[in-house]
Amino acid sequence: MNIFIGFDAQKYNHLTILSKFFKNSYEFIDSFYFYTMSVHKEVKKITTHILQEMKAKGEKIAMLTAYDFSMAKMLDDAGIDILLVGDSASNVMAGHETTLPITLDQMIYHAQSVVRAVNRALVVVDLPFGSYQGNTKRALESSIRIMKESGAHAVKLEGGSEVANSVRRILSAGIPVMGHLGLTPQSIYKFGTYTVRAKEEDEANKLKSDATLLEQSGCFALVLEKIPSVLAEQVSKSLHIPTIGIGAGPHTDGQVLVTHDMLGINNEFHPRFLRRYLDIYDQVSVAVKNYNDDVKAGTFPNEKESY
Repeated sequence: MNIFIGFDAQKYNHLTILSKFFKNSYEFIDSFYFYTMSVHKEVKKITTHILQEMKAKGEKIAMLTAYDFSMAKMLDDAGIDILLVGDSASNVMAGHETTLPITLDQMIYHAQSVVRAVNRALVVVDLPFGSYQGNTKRALESSIRIMKESGAHAVKLEGGSEVANSVRRILSAGIPVMGHLGLTPQSIYKFGTYTVRAKEEDEANKLKSDATLLEQSGCFALVLEKIPSVLAEQVSKSLHIPTIGIGAGPHTDGQVLVTHDMLGINNEFHPRFLRRYLDIYDQVSVAVKNYNDDVKAGTFPNEKESY
């Protein structure tokens, strides 16, 4: 019996093509379909719904940045829940001082590379500076490009009440949106400093109001960057959606770091909130020096490494 229920368009296309070859031999096609299902290990993918369940259960969410295939594959295999294709690529990949120079085309390129590597993690892509601010139509168009051209699962944008209409318009196309409050790096020239935000009562109250508004507008999660731990805890408890902290203390529903900082690839960044789990910069330096010495000495390659 042939049952066409619960499979995606790609599988349907495969079955349709096969049916032309086997002239309605659906018995063969069903056998082929169930065989392919049996030989591929099912991986439970992280979705926005699963993130909501994790918050409800009190299970912490782990998020890291990724910009290329090889690193994304390692992070995904290690069990990271969310991979953020961050506009921080402007800093750590391209060497810019701020996140502002990176373009939408460049973000899509990085996102494509990450998506190809991922089997489990939710892939979220930053909307870069200039691709959404002050224009809901542009925000929607930029988000659609990211989703169509990269295959990512969601977008992220910075700001509160000033982007609420854009959030709603993006959601109208069925695109999940992650919010971002506190220190918003795309506004660095407005702030003039990377210091902790929302320490004063007025700014803290606005952040609380913006957090509620973003949730009501439909955001599935919210990044809280570099704000007092007490405030982050209050916001996290007031919302039904998960909060992801960076420099916001231990009481958010999850944490995010820039992978290059966490692994010590970037050895010039030492903020208080960063925990460095490796010192790859030093390890790579030693390895490259050893390779250089071996080449100069004529000891690489040796006979075993030659054909």
